[in-house]
Amino acid sequence: MAELAGKTMKALWYNAVSAYRWFEVCTDALSLIDPQPEQFEIREVPIPEVGDDDVLLKGHEAIGSIVKMGKNVKGFQIGDRCVADVGITCETCFYCRRGQSLLCENFNSRGVTLDGGFAEYVVYQQKKLYKVQNLSDEAATLLEPAACAIHGLDKLNPPVGVEVLLLGAGPTGLILAQLLKLNGASRVVIAANKGIKMDIAKQLDAGDEYIELDRQNPEAQWQKLKENNPYGFDVVVEATGVEKLANESINYVRRGGTLMIYGVYENKALVHWPPSKIFGDEIKIIGSFSQTFCFPRAVAYLDSGKIKTKGMVTDIFKLSDYQKALDKMSSRGALKIAIKP
Repeated sequence: MAELAGKTMKALWYNAVSAYRWFEVCTDALSLIDPQPEQFEIREVPIPEVGDDDVLLKGHEAIGSIVKMGKNVKGFQIGDRCVADVGITCETCFYCRRGQSLLCENFNSRGVTLDGGFAEYVVYQQKKLYKVQNLSDEAATLLEPAACAIHGLDKLNPPVGVEVLLLGAGPTGLILAQLLKLNGASRVVIAANKGIKMDIAKQLDAGDEYIELDRQNPEAQWQKLKENNPYGFDVVVEATGVEKLANESINYVRRGGTLMIYGVYENKALVHWPPSKIFGDEIKIIGSFSQTFCFPRAVAYLDSGKIKTKGMVTDIFKLSDYQKALDKMSSRGALKIAIKP
């Protein structure tokens, strides 16, 4: 593909140094809060150069076809459809050298802290690529959330027969709910605001029971959930990223149970849990952040069809229509949006 040398491509350029809000658009967690129109633009930028161990994909962040490879790349061919693991660790910091690469002090993510896939071409190292066989391009955009969900399941390591309450119905939460059903949970209850996300949750059969919360006045429903489950749940997964719900989530954990903090919160968010409850009820509190080395299992699970994804990508936009994609996500009328350059 020498004809690409020195040429340019269209890419979405955004720049902000403060205030973040998370939008899930493809695998890029597009992270500008209330962006001003002038902060986004389509630019013509050089097509990335391909190093000896690199692969050039034509397509968006989560899925693309190989158009050029470095001389050291093995096991791939031009035209292979591949998904990319977007996480990058330094391999030299204190945690990386202890085998805890997910805790890397210099952790980066393509599309969040480094150039991502809102472009016509993107370069990845071979070690970050995985072939996909049976998935559509749209379904393949869910592989990164699926990898995060697998890491969450690893952290929980649930015994067979547990009862689970999952708060939130975003893409990674709905995949985690299905993984829990497939890996030992006897009952999965999903509680989230009434709307398109819960409609899709039911279509996917992601849970066993659904609590569709009134966005304006959910207190009576929360009280009924407690009355119907007086002993709480073995596992509670807080996947909303809402500070208030993080504070309340511990009240639904059964004695001897586990609370997993799984949502993305503002840095200023705080929780106020009584240590006497954690101590006396022997509650285990864990976090689950991103993933490393979970992509192979995510590809295997989604390619197998055991994790249902149909309908989770609710909208597809062209790169030039990025603002429409942001507006759609802000409207609460979408679950996951894909960008196709």
